[in-house]
Amino acid sequence: MTHRRSVLQNTWLALAMALLANVAWAQSPAAWPDKPIKLILSQPPGSGPDNVARLLGERLAKPLGQAVVVENKPGGQNVIGAQAAARAAPDGYSFYFATTAALVTNKHLFKTLPYDPQKDFVPVAFVAKSPFAVLVKAESPIASMADLIARAKASPGKLSLANEGPRTFGGIIARLINARTQMTANLVSYASVGVSVQDVIGGHADAVVADLASTAALVRQGRLRLLAVTSAKRVAGWEQVPALAELLPGFEMVGWFALMVPAGTPAPVIARMNKELNTLLADADTAQRILTIGPIAEPLGGPEALGSFLNLEHERWSAAVKEIGLLPE
Repeated sequence: MTHRRSVLQNTWLALAMALLANVAWAQSPAAWPDKPIKLILSQPPGSGPDNVARLLGERLAKPLGQAVVVENKPGGQNVIGAQAAARAAPDGYSFYFATTAALVTNKHLFKTLPYDPQKDFVPVAFVAKSPFAVLVKAESPIASMADLIARAKASPGKLSLANEGPRTFGGIIARLINARTQMTANLVSYASVGVSVQDVIGGHADAVVADLASTAALVRQGRLRLLAVTSAKRVAGWEQVPALAELLPGFEMVGWFALMVPAGTPAPVIARMNKELNTLLADADTAQRILTIGPIAEPLGGPEALGSFLNLEHERWSAAVKEIGLLPE
C-alpha cells in the first residue's frame, strides 16, 4: 500500500505541476520565454551531442530573446540525464536534447527504467542524424570494409573491433556487423568512445565502431581512416566513404538527436520552439556548422512527424536486439 500511495502521490504531483504550468501560460501567453531556457543533455561536455546542443543554444537565444543554457548530466547510458529531464517542471523552461539511446534503445535493453521514454516526454522537433562509422588508424593496412571482413574471417577472434560495450549503440552495431558478415571479430568493450578511439590510434585495437560526430575531427586531422558509415546512403561531406548498406543491403543503424519536453508542457511552447528550431536547422550556415561537428541537420516538420519517426525507431531496434539475441537486463 505504501508503494501504491507513493505512486499516486507522484502522479497527482505531476498532474498538478502540468495544470499550474498551463494556467500560468494561459494568463500570460506572450511572456514566454521570460527567463533562460535549459537544455538538459545526458552526455558530457565536449561530446558530439554537447557540441551540437551548444551551437543550437547559442543561435536560438536571438529569436527567443533569452539565453539557452546546456546542462550536462552524463552517465548510466543516458539514464541519469533522461530521468532528470523527465522530472523537470513542465513549464516550458526545461527541454531535453535527447539521443537514440535515451528515447528508444534503452527501452529494449533494460527490464526497468526510472523513466518512460514514451510517456514522460512529448516530441518537439527532430534535430539531426548522427551516423556511426567503422574506423581504423590512418596508418592501418586495413584499407576497406571488405579487407577488414576478410582479415577477420582468416583469423577468427584475432581482429579486435573496439566499441562501448554490448548494450550500447556502438556495441549493438558491432554485433550486427559480426552477425551479418558472418565474421568473428573480437568485440572489445571500452568505458567510453574516447578511450576506444585512442586505443585504435595507439595500435592497441584494430578497428572501432564509433559515432561520426565524435571522430570526424580526428579523421580530418589524418589520425583515423573511415572505412564505412552505418547510414543507408553515403553521408554528405563524406561522399568518398561507402555506406555499409552497399556491402550489406538494408543495413541502416544511425544515431540521432531530438528535442523533447516533459509531458504536460504547454502546447504553445512546443509549437514556438518547433518553429524556431526548424527555421534554424534550415539555415545553410547552421546546417554546415552541424555537419562540421559530424551530424546531419534534418528537420522533419512538426512534433507529430517526430512522434511517427520514434514509433518506427522502436520497431527497428526491437528487431535488431532480437537478431543478435540481446535480452533486456
